[in-house]
Amino acid sequence: MTSRLRELIQQLGEAIHESVIESEQIAGVVQDIRKQGFDVLLMLEATIGLNEVSGNDTDDAEETDSATFTKNDRDWLRRLRISVEGEDEADTIEGE
Repeated sequence: MTSRLRELIQQLGEAIHESVIESEQIAGVVQDIRKQGFDVLLMLEATIGLNEVSGNDTDDAEETDSATFTKNDRDWLRRLRISVEGEDEADTIEGE
């Protein structure tokens, strides 16, 4: 793995972390739990899979990748404020 790729993966992890800590919904639920007398320790694990794409297949891979996401996948990504390329704005509004 190249150092540039490692840097990009680290940036992705940091972006996911920032999305979670900035989420008003998560903060609200954590606050509600604390009001019930409990302390909260939130630990998330993310698995990042990479598949190398050959130069000729790049366009085809980009077109088909979004079709492999289930509705639950897209909803989870939206909650993390990650958009799916090619996703309709109407789908985003409907899911919120």
